[in-house]
Formats: sequence, C-alpha cells, structure tokens
Amino acid sequence: MRICVFCGSSASVSDHYKQAAAAFGHLLVKNGIGLVYGGGSVGLMGAIADAVVEAGGEVIGIIPEKLAKAEVAHECVQDLRVVTSMHERKALMADLSDAFVALPGGIGTFEELFEAWTWAQLGYHQKPCGILNVAGFYDKLAAFLDQVVADGFLKPHHRGMLIFSDDSQALLDRIRAYHAPETDKLIERSEL
Repeated sequence: MRICVFCGSSASVSDHYKQAAAAFGHLLVKNGIGLVYGGGSVGLMGAIADAVVEAGGEVIGIIPEKLAKAEVAHECVQDLRVVTSMHERKALMADLSDAFVALPGGIGTFEELFEAWTWAQLGYHQKPCGILNVAGFYDKLAAFLDQVVADGFLKPHHRGMLIFSDDSQALLDRIRAYHAPETDKLIERSEL
C-alpha cells in the first residue's frame, strides 16, 4: 500500500508540525506503507521524506521541473520523478497511491486534498481521503464543512468520506478499513 501525503513546504513553521510529520513517516514504514509525496526537501515535506528514508521505507517524490530547478527537490529520495506541470504531478501522485492524507499545510495542500476528495465524491476513484489533525490544525475546517452540510451544499455521506483523526495510527486503521460509498446521483431530479 502507498499513501499520498499532502503537506506544507514552508520552512518557517513550528517544530511540533515537523515532528508530527516525521512521526507519521516512521509510522508509515512501521505499517509497511510506502510514501508518495511532492518531492520537496523543505518544511513538512522534507521532514516526512527524511523520516521514511531514515527508516528504510519506500518514498516516491514527484516534483515539477520548475520547483526542482529552484533547488527544493529532495536529493536523498531514490525515486524522484521530475514532471512538467502541477497537473501532471497530481495525476501521477494519484495514480501511484492507494489513499490520500493531508497533514498541516497551506493553499497547495488544501487544493490537492480537495481535488482528491472531489474525485472520490464524483466516483472517479474509491480511495480514502484523510486528514491528520495535528494539534487541532483542521478543527475550523471540520466545523466549516459541517456548516456546508447544514446549509445543503454537501451531502452528509460525502462529508463522511473525508476521514478526520488526531491519532496517526487510528487514521491509518480507518484508511485500511475504508469502503467507498456507492456512487449515487449527485443531483436528484427532485432537487432541480
């Protein structure tokens, strides 16, 4: 099994986020799970890749050539794939992964997670999408998504497709046990 991890590349974040990323990387290896990620060497991306490499696990990094040229590509990742665009990067990450997990990050992390979750909602894949809610980082997002459901913009079962956990092992257990809901019509005739 391989999990695609979306996470921040900022080097200026608190150490507890980097420590959580490294701990998650070690846990992936302990559980026999490979890492697919964005190929960077800085921030949480660097921390998780370093941890998996250090523990002897599988790491596949995928980075657009523009970012690789900016000297952020991780040189210790044996399987580093340089692609031409962000679109190609995300498609390849999705193809090589069995699940998706977001750690704390910025707009790139959010965009990647929401795209993978949208693809699941639309039935383009049946892979689980999860969030490791480190130190309550995603608490307000969870509350906002509940509001989106309450306001009728998201069905409860689609909201339930996004697995939230503040415990790494519990998140991995839920990912392994995940069964995608039956794809239904997104819009009922009665809603038109």
